[in-house]
Amino acid sequence: MSARLLEGAPIAERIKTQLKAQILELRDTKPPKLVAVLVGDDAGAKYYARSQQKDCEELGIGYELKQLPDDFSQAEMLCVIDELNEDDSVTGIILLVPVPEHLDARKLQEAMDPIKDVDGVHPANLGRVVLGDRTLAPCTSLAAVTMVEASGVDIKGAETVMLGRSVIVGKPTALLLLVPHATITVCHTRTKDMPGHCRRADIVIVAAGAPGLVKPDWIKPGALVVDVGINRVKGEDGKSKIVGDVDPGVAEVAGILTPVPGGVGLVTAAMLMKNTVTAAAMQAEA
Repeated sequence: MSARLLEGAPIAERIKTQLKAQILELRDTKPPKLVAVLVGDDAGAKYYARSQQKDCEELGIGYELKQLPDDFSQAEMLCVIDELNEDDSVTGIILLVPVPEHLDARKLQEAMDPIKDVDGVHPANLGRVVLGDRTLAPCTSLAAVTMVEASGVDIKGAETVMLGRSVIVGKPTALLLLVPHATITVCHTRTKDMPGHCRRADIVIVAAGAPGLVKPDWIKPGALVVDVGINRVKGEDGKSKIVGDVDPGVAEVAGILTPVPGGVGLVTAAMLMKNTVTAAAMQAEA
């Protein structure tokens, strides 16, 4: 058996096509504008910012990167966020992480106006996920759920394992999959017999941040495996490459598998654009 690859590009393109029509409708009332806040000079965060800008330019969404020195205090940061909250031309705010150690990222995210929180990390938006409301849910979680839906696998009643319990992926993904009646087991670093849980699952979603964690003998033949992991490792040639949390050999057991790169990551980027447009539409109606 060789798994069917569930590519992220076609799904992301469908989302972007739908967004273009919405953006045109908002042009005269509340044109979307995303402001990314970057503190310091983290290379990964800067790469993410460039990717965001490219996606925004493609869709006609306004974009601004507000880069601040790494010695900015918590109080100064809160003032910046308050200014963005009050600026009517700004419809979406995202704090790029990581932030310097002296800053409390969680409190900074909590200071954002929930209706401008396009990363879906404000407690109000996370709380809505508990209610099954995915309007401004975390982008990666939305991407993982969308990939499961796009797979064509029957979710209702399906034994589903979520490997990972983070606030922005594991927990919200599990909650959102309860809406279409999946049967969810959440596994984490303290779980006993993690492979055994996976072997019983029709759907396995992996967001553990551990390269190659899930082995072929963990997977039920024909299962859907959604790999959320993005890990940079050195290959045998000494060059850096991106790999997921799933061992490549899983492709010989699974029925459907998302690739890394080229899978969930592309849909996550599209979901940030979707949340940005959704936030602008909500503000236009307010």
